[in-house]
Amino acid sequence: MMKIGQIDFGERPLFLAPMEDVTDIGFRRLCKRFGAQMVYTEFVSAEALVRDVKTTVRKLQISDEERPVGIQIYGRDIEAMVEAARIVEQAGPDVIDLNFGCPVKKVAGKGAGAGMLQNVPKMLEITRRVVDSVHTPVTAKTRLGWNHEQLIITELAEQLQDCGIQALTIHGRTRSQMYTGEADWTLIGEVKRNPRIHIPIIGNGDIHSREEADAAFERYGVDAVMIGRATFGCPWLFSREQLTFDQKLDILEEQLRINVELIDEPRGILHTRRHLAATPIFKGIPNFRPTRIAMLRATTVSELTDILESTRQLLGGDNTTNEQTPAV
Repeated sequence: MMKIGQIDFGERPLFLAPMEDVTDIGFRRLCKRFGAQMVYTEFVSAEALVRDVKTTVRKLQISDEERPVGIQIYGRDIEAMVEAARIVEQAGPDVIDLNFGCPVKKVAGKGAGAGMLQNVPKMLEITRRVVDSVHTPVTAKTRLGWNHEQLIITELAEQLQDCGIQALTIHGRTRSQMYTGEADWTLIGEVKRNPRIHIPIIGNGDIHSREEADAAFERYGVDAVMIGRATFGCPWLFSREQLTFDQKLDILEEQLRINVELIDEPRGILHTRRHLAATPIFKGIPNFRPTRIAMLRATTVSELTDILESTRQLLGGDNTTNEQTPAV
């Protein structure tokens, strides 16, 4: 049984990774319904939280039906990270996660996220201070190292554990890899097998299906598997149930309705658009490009729903799909 604090996740749980502009509350609720045992909000900037930036504060909205839910913060300033953790705790998450893994330039290039891999003493100081400042369980997510010449994760995992985190997620790439190449799970497994590690180790990277998650559990012995980009437009990925095209389209239409109800029509459509662009259910449909363009340009719910329904009719109730494994 895997536990973080008092939260019992059972055997071999699957987690939804925190992703900017993706893991909004509507998407999280759907992933939870289909079997994600833990979901995370979009990651939030500590400095923006401290400055009370409304668009950032809005990301802290969580609902009881998606619990257990984590909120992940990132930043390079120690005091801002501590203050942000205190603000986040008031939102009532089950876990506060520290982002030491985001590789994008606007984050890592400024020394936050994976940028912290170049300043491990500061990373550890932030972790210690945050753990000491809140009562909510604190976890962390990071990568194997800055590059292949600095694969520091084995030692770093012990150091982070000593700072008081209650679980560690490891993405099987370096920062220099960004999202290219293949994730290397061998070092994740090495961390898990380290007899000095007693906190749960969560593996992340290149998991596209329940079957691949099962294989990762078997091969590397991790306590949980976190799935990220493969979930775009595919919240049913966490389920073992085989769904028809019609059922999947129903789910995407429901996601649209949820987002519009929770936000508003223009932004609800924007939040759903990325999933419609990435979903694998439209792959293999002949001459679909004009429909895809129209779908991504629609500005009202009725217009977008009409396009989706016309696609359903085009397939004539065909419940088979040409769905392929989404690229990551």
